[in-house]
Amino acid sequence: MTGLRAPRSLRRRLVLGVTVLATLAVLAAELIGFVVLRSWLLDGVDQRLADFRPMPASAFLDMRRPGKPEPGALPSDFRVYFYDARGNRLPQALGSDDRPGPRLPDSIDRLLPTEGSPASVAADAGDGNWRVLRRAGPRDLTVVVALPLDTVDGATSKILWLNGLLLIITVVALWVLGREVVRLSLLPLTRMERAAEAITAGQLDLRLPDTDPRTEIGRLGAVLNTMLDRLQQALQEREASEGRLRRFVADAGHELRTPLTAIQGFAQLALRSDRRTARERQEADRHIAQNAERMSLLVDDLQLLARLDRHPDYQQENVDLLSLAADAVSSAALQRPGHPVSLSPLPDRPADAGEGEGELDVVEVVGDPHRLRQIVENLVSNAHTHTPPGTRIHVRVGAGRAGARTGGTNAPGRVSMAPPFPAGTRVAVIEVEDDGPGLTAADAERVFERFYRADPARTRARGGSGLGLAIATAIAEGHGGRLELDPGQGRGVTFRLVLPLPAPS
Repeated sequence: MTGLRAPRSLRRRLVLGVTVLATLAVLAAELIGFVVLRSWLLDGVDQRLADFRPMPASAFLDMRRPGKPEPGALPSDFRVYFYDARGNRLPQALGSDDRPGPRLPDSIDRLLPTEGSPASVAADAGDGNWRVLRRAGPRDLTVVVALPLDTVDGATSKILWLNGLLLIITVVALWVLGREVVRLSLLPLTRMERAAEAITAGQLDLRLPDTDPRTEIGRLGAVLNTMLDRLQQALQEREASEGRLRRFVADAGHELRTPLTAIQGFAQLALRSDRRTARERQEADRHIAQNAERMSLLVDDLQLLARLDRHPDYQQENVDLLSLAADAVSSAALQRPGHPVSLSPLPDRPADAGEGEGELDVVEVVGDPHRLRQIVENLVSNAHTHTPPGTRIHVRVGAGRAGARTGGTNAPGRVSMAPPFPAGTRVAVIEVEDDGPGLTAADAERVFERFYRADPARTRARGGSGLGLAIATAIAEGHGGRLELDPGQGRGVTFRLVLPLPAPS
């Protein structure tokens, strides 16, 4: 047994539901109207029966005498029948015409209506009906007054046909108009469906057009647009991540290929020991050791970067950034005396940054001192490595509010891989600025990418593999801060480590 299946289309379900409900409402109204009309017509007939007065007893007795003519038809539709005192119906009756009279029993005991209560009985022949009223007559007679219901039956029959025709017209009109109304009402859903199909086909920038917050469909469209924005952003981030991963693998392979090729070449040379002098063997061994060390350092950087990405584990203790900066400056001055390095406070500090403007203040943050020292040393080492001898390097330490001048927020030309701080956030800052040749806009945009080098031809001795700033960025983000770059106006660059200050106790 399959049963009836509900229409799958929402539009059809709505049209069918509205049509059924409206049909039931019209049918109920017609039924009530029919009942009220028939009751009103029957009340009129009953009132006429109640107002009818039987003939005087003398007239009826004269009618029963022998030789008297049969009573003629009454000047109306009334029929009057008589029952004697013993309850038998008399053959004489008042009123006569061609139509069949009511079907009355021969004994009054079998007469259904009680005295004074009208009732409907069928005609003696045919499909007609009569309304009869039983009442007391003259000389112990019982009188039954009857009126035909042809008018009532005719009127109700016409009403039934008219109601049936009206019901059919109403259902058809409701179905046609309902489909149009529902189509117009669901037009926003149709547009959303077409937009969704276009988005599925690849138009990811397309959005749903109906976003009126006053309607349910509009609110749904707004929510779906928000979801599509997030999905598109996630897809873009995934594509960017896959692109970075491909570049990372390619760059790692490129970086490892060079020392491996050198080791392989010198190792093959070492196999021909009978043809080499002692100096050649010593030179080959030195190159093998250098390339092995370079490859070891590269692998160490890759392992550190992977560990920072996967399971960053930092100590949590108070760290004096001024001491870190001073140690980095002292170490740089001893190792590279050709680059003058200075240590100073942040310039133009806001008034709420603290007391002692123009003086070096102790600035403490919570974090891992070893990892934070690694960032500062990396920034100072980069300034030494990528600038010519004699270039001055300025290291500045201070605290303030995040902003365009202090750092921590986005600004024209500023580059960072981490999101900005809300403006006005209390932050600690270490700046490393140099007066070197600077970076181009294209190099500045990619300087924090892994394995990116502004000079692709440089060796490890001149600049490394391009993982230093990526490691420093990962450490800064692991401390809730960010590493950013401000290119100079024509000369020099400024790298800035921005860390959040702990809430004042």
